[in-house]
Amino acid sequence: MLRELDQYYLDKEEPTRGCLLALREIILKQDDNIKETRKYGMPCFCHGKKHFCYLWTDKKTDEPYILMVEGKHLSHPQLEKGTRARMKIFRVKAESDLPVDVIEAILKEGLELYR
Repeated sequence: MLRELDQYYLDKEEPTRGCLLALREIILKQDDNIKETRKYGMPCFCHGKKHFCYLWTDKKTDEPYILMVEGKHLSHPQLEKGTRARMKIFRVKAESDLPVDVIEAILKEGLELYR
């Protein structure tokens, strides 16, 4: 039986599905204390009991992105603030190779706030 979390990914079309699954794997391997749940209909990754980041897709372009909950405390130049007060996002091109080094740098900077 599929978990509700797994169904979120399976409902996506390729290449978005593969991209989101790869991002999921990258996030989960950063720290043993990161657990996945579902919040507001999207995959949410918590460190302990605190929300760390989310995976979502842009409503207009359907491009995946990582939403960093405490983005206002992060200084990575590729994070976008937009109109958000607290959170920042990192956009990913689903049809391109993932910039794993950049993603891991952003996640590690974010994790420092939780450790």
